[in-house]
Amino acid sequence: MSMLHVSLISDDRKQMSLAFQLLLPRKVVFGLGKRSELGSLASCLGRRAFLIDGSRTLHDSPFWIEILEPLRTAGIVVEHIATASREPTIADVDETANHVRRLKPHSGDFLIGLGGGSAMDLAKAVSAMATNTKSPTVRDYLEGVGTGLSLTNPPLPMLAIPTTAGTGTEATKNAVISVDAPPVKKSLRSEQMVPAAVLIDPELTVPNSPAQTAASGMDAITQLLESFFSRRSQPVTDALCLDGLVKALPAIESAYQNGSDLAARSAMSYAAFLSGVALANSGLGMAHGVAAALGAINDVPHGLACAVMLPVTLKTNEAVILEKVSLLNRHLEANGLPGDILGTISQLSRSLAIPEKLRDLGVQQEQLPAIVAGSRGNSMSGNPRDLTDQELTQILEAAW
Repeated sequence: MSMLHVSLISDDRKQMSLAFQLLLPRKVVFGLGKRSELGSLASCLGRRAFLIDGSRTLHDSPFWIEILEPLRTAGIVVEHIATASREPTIADVDETANHVRRLKPHSGDFLIGLGGGSAMDLAKAVSAMATNTKSPTVRDYLEGVGTGLSLTNPPLPMLAIPTTAGTGTEATKNAVISVDAPPVKKSLRSEQMVPAAVLIDPELTVPNSPAQTAASGMDAITQLLESFFSRRSQPVTDALCLDGLVKALPAIESAYQNGSDLAARSAMSYAAFLSGVALANSGLGMAHGVAAALGAINDVPHGLACAVMLPVTLKTNEAVILEKVSLLNRHLEANGLPGDILGTISQLSRSLAIPEKLRDLGVQQEQLPAIVAGSRGNSMSGNPRDLTDQELTQILEAAW
């Protein structure tokens, strides 16, 4: 059975045609212990690195030295610029980009984003804003709320080093930024923002707590499923999604229950990367659209919001994705897994202690109209079923 989704075209010859486009980082290094190769990988990008990390506790761990030492041994000057303690805001990007500009970046300089999605999003945004100065604020470049400015100068090259297995932002072309007025999340987006190099060492995810492992892992699974079912899905990303799901679905509970299970950690890191490649090329859907609004309005962590919305989204879209659900179920069975993706996701939500209702996330019922309005972004445009505001309101009321 082929793993690729083939679309038929109507012509006189009635032939089958494959068509896709694929945007990827230039180089990816993946594997346990691969942090030891960081020096040689970084040397391909330049001689001075502006480092943005995502955790102060990382500074006190052995990993911090194990990451910095190969860079210094390779003769790379490391400038620690910022620690991302939250999902980046406009002010965070502007302040950090100004810091980098004051250091007069030039050829041979690059960014390192070390951490979860927040750190890598901040690093990606700063890499772009450090070289694009038509406006002093990133807001003017953001989709939907800015003045329509586009990135005209190439960003500084970026090296992404994820320490969570979830967002896949190490493979994407956008950085998600929180906006205060209105409270939404919007993207700074350009194909030039795909990281130039990626180093994925699953051992770096071992310190993640069970709750963080569950939320980030379900984010990756949500991305794989939404990209697979997206109205913009492509043959090559379908194949990646199928492979990622086969790896992630049996591994996430193991990683959650035993954080030192390196096989499970490796499977989740691999699936997260594939999910980033898939979403960068095929888009997402309702779960991510609503998750963005939940994060902006209710400060719900992104992975947790996706985990709560995934069962709701699958149920909402079920009638229009039956053929691909059947394909996915057959693929799961062929790989020794239960051939019931809807039941599997429900079971995982219970096993991983994912809340069932929006009210369990602190959402107030009177906030639902604002959440509906805030859900209208790029992610929602990929949903396989069109949803009016009235329909989405009814869905969220039932999920409340």
